[in-house]
Amino acid sequence: MSRFWIGLSWSLAAVVLLAGCGGRPGPTVTPQLAAATVSSLPATAVDPVETFPAQSGGGGVTADEPTLAPSAMSTSLPRPATAQPSPTAMPSPTPVVPTAAPLPQATATISVATTLAATATLTTTIPSTDPYPLQIEVMRQQAYPGSAIVIEQTLAPGANYNRYVVSYLSDGNRIHALMTVPTGPKPATGWPAIIFNHGFIPPAQYRTTERYIAYVDAIARSGYIVFKSDYRGHGNSEGTPEGGYGTPAYTDDVLNALASVKAYKDADPNRIGMWGHSMGGQLTLRAMVVSKDIKAGVIWGGAVAPYPNVFDRTANPARPTRVPRETPVPLGGLGPYGRPWRQELTAKYGTPAQNPAFWASISPNSYLADISGPLQLQHSVTDEEVPVAASKTLLAEMQAARKPVELYTYAGDNHNISGNFKLAMQRTIAFFDKYVKGS
Repeated sequence: MSRFWIGLSWSLAAVVLLAGCGGRPGPTVTPQLAAATVSSLPATAVDPVETFPAQSGGGGVTADEPTLAPSAMSTSLPRPATAQPSPTAMPSPTPVVPTAAPLPQATATISVATTLAATATLTTTIPSTDPYPLQIEVMRQQAYPGSAIVIEQTLAPGANYNRYVVSYLSDGNRIHALMTVPTGPKPATGWPAIIFNHGFIPPAQYRTTERYIAYVDAIARSGYIVFKSDYRGHGNSEGTPEGGYGTPAYTDDVLNALASVKAYKDADPNRIGMWGHSMGGQLTLRAMVVSKDIKAGVIWGGAVAPYPNVFDRTANPARPTRVPRETPVPLGGLGPYGRPWRQELTAKYGTPAQNPAFWASISPNSYLADISGPLQLQHSVTDEEVPVAASKTLLAEMQAARKPVELYTYAGDNHNISGNFKLAMQRTIAFFDKYVKGS
């Protein structure tokens, strides 16, 4: 395997000490299982033409996603551009839930003494133990109040829902978002809602009403409020686009969106889920270990590996012909959309080998014992942006933490799962219906 998974051993060995944090137990170790049970589909998609550069660190959105013109929003769930597999070639519609199978007899925790001993053998001097804003425990101590949702523009309606460009407040920034609200009789407790976390798109190119049109439409037509935040610095949102991995900024925007939707008059505050793609998958996972208000999460092609492996850009061995679309950032140099946070963290806190406890403390994977709800993972085996090993590792970690999880993989598809979009979206809706709408 690539160097993407070099370093997993340290992330499984030391994760309990956090500086300047209190009131919550330390993170638990989530050992990886020997093998993950997944379902797979035959190849159906061709290699896409990619036109958008990915942020250094991964989680980019490619240009081959399913499309749905606004004039077609009243149609049925769009079919992918490629032919669907025959019914006999598809797996059973009942997902394989690995947690239903007997789990290996392995402890999910490690003692403080063992952790300290292991750390001491790696380094004699830890560069810093100062709290850092990205640490999960530090994020848990912050407030995410959101604000009243303001309708900025009314858009053409969908098949059975209204569409708006709205705004809300996050860390003093006015953030714009796309919001859909179902039409028809409102449930007594309000509509269930999905916070929709998009993947990386160059902030200067981002537009509220572009990209993910078919994705939002499918969820909205299923009876959910959908709230797709633009993140700070994207489109008309205020603030600086800081990136999704070395700073909590985008997760702050997501958590403030969550609070804003909870307070929205037509939403049911007790029935809110979260969907994330690529970089948005990392935001979803992080939000679900910080907040207890997210009933369930669905992640497609998620950059969900433990730190520091989450930002490895080694090409997927299943698609070795991928051509890098970005210029490497020189040591100490600035990337196209943010500061060189990896170098900054290494200079202050040391390498993962020198200070494994710190690197584990910024990784949501270390806190899966506290995750707010079940996870569904979907990933293409031939994903050209994020290797499928990221989702397989998270599946194993969720299993070890004894948390509800399921994983679907798709052979021959792309980062957006556009070749199997209809099936993948049907599974997404069924999962949300079970764990969010039915909760």
